[in-house]
Parts: sequence; C-alpha cells; structure tokens
Amino acid sequence: MKIDKYIGHSGYTSRRKAYDLIEEKRVEVNGKIANFTTKFKEGDVVMIDGKKLEVAAFVPTYIAYNKPKGIECTSEKIANNIIDAINHPQRIYPIGRLDKDSEGLILLTNHSEMIDKIGNSKYEHEKEYIVTLNLPVRKQFLDEISQGIEIHGEQTKPCKVAMEPGTKRVFRITLTQGLNRQIRRMCNEFDYQVIKLQRVRVMNIKLAKLKIGEWRDLTELELKELMSQITV
Repeated sequence: MKIDKYIGHSGYTSRRKAYDLIEEKRVEVNGKIANFTTKFKEGDVVMIDGKKLEVAAFVPTYIAYNKPKGIECTSEKIANNIIDAINHPQRIYPIGRLDKDSEGLILLTNHSEMIDKIGNSKYEHEKEYIVTLNLPVRKQFLDEISQGIEIHGEQTKPCKVAMEPGTKRVFRITLTQGLNRQIRRMCNEFDYQVIKLQRVRVMNIKLAKLKIGEWRDLTELELKELMSQITV
C-alpha cells in the first residue's frame, strides 16, 4: 500500500496529516526519503523524524461527541483542541468540522478512510442542525434558503428547513453541503444573527440525550446502518 495510507493505518496520525509529513520530507522508508509514490511492503522500516514507526494494535473506534462551544475541531496541538478535550485512549480524529462557536454532534474515529467517506461533502451525507436567531424567522427566509442562495460567490444547494414547533426564532435545517460557516453566512445574508447553532444529527447518528462535553461509542446497530450508507 502507499506510504501515506500505511501511516494512517498505523495509528500514528491521520492519512491527511501523513501527506504533510511526506511533503515536509520527514518520512523515510528503508533509509530513503519517501515521496507520494512510495509504497510500503512487509518488512520495510519506516522512520518519522528519525524515530521508527511502531504500528499500534488497531482497535476500530467510532464515537459520538457533544462538542461544547469553544472547542476547536482539530488534532493540532493548540489550546482547546477536540482531541485533548475528549482524552480518548485511542488515537482518534474528527470527521469533518464544527466551528468553534457551534456545539453539538461530531463523530470521531481512528479509521482514516472513514474520515473522508463520511466527512467529505461530495458524498452529500445529511447533517441536521437546530438554529436560534436573534429575530423572528420569516417564511420568505426559509423559502429562499431551502431553494439555495448565493453567498460570497458560492451557491448553496437546496436543503430541508422547518420551524421548531412553538417557537418564533428557532428552526431546523438539514444540509448535504459543507461550505465554511454555511448556516451563519446564509442567515447573515438576510440580516439575521445566529445566537445558537447546534448539530443534532450526522447521517443516521443522532445527538439525542448525550450531554454537552460527553462522548459515547456508536452502537453496533448504528455502525451497521452507517456502513450501509458509505463505500469504503
């Protein structure tokens, strides 16, 4: 297999991060600097920053986390990063992103190939949010964003929207797209400010009663249904 894929499977870091290590010429295979075409075969010695890569025992891990506001969805060693916040015994990575000012459901895994298959917006997997605005929601606003609008030169795709029963400023929106800060920018186009943004579902995985700041393993039933919706 290609060296970036091998590093991803090893548990050392994500496959995407392995690309950076290779580009920075920090990876050696059998004493030679690796490049993007380098392939790993049984018996090869892989070194990263001069240290031998030891392959950790792979225990497939998939968790759901209720991210609080203020947590950064990155594995980089910065303040308030999601990896330190969870402190999971396995080396896991977030699937997709949820901006610092938002809260709610985000999935994490140590299965590097799954990160792209679930998180990449090209696969158009559903993600559902509950949005609280500073002003009452107008029907015209919901009608227009459901059909798609242009924001900063980018076109949003049609999406599902609905008012939360018994409220005036809260609505649900289901996206299959992943533009940067998409919901906030869509609301800003209509002079709304987002007071609270909470993700409550990713594909078939629901936030449900998971408390803020807590995580749980996905159930076998959830995993089975999740896997049936993707191609690894």
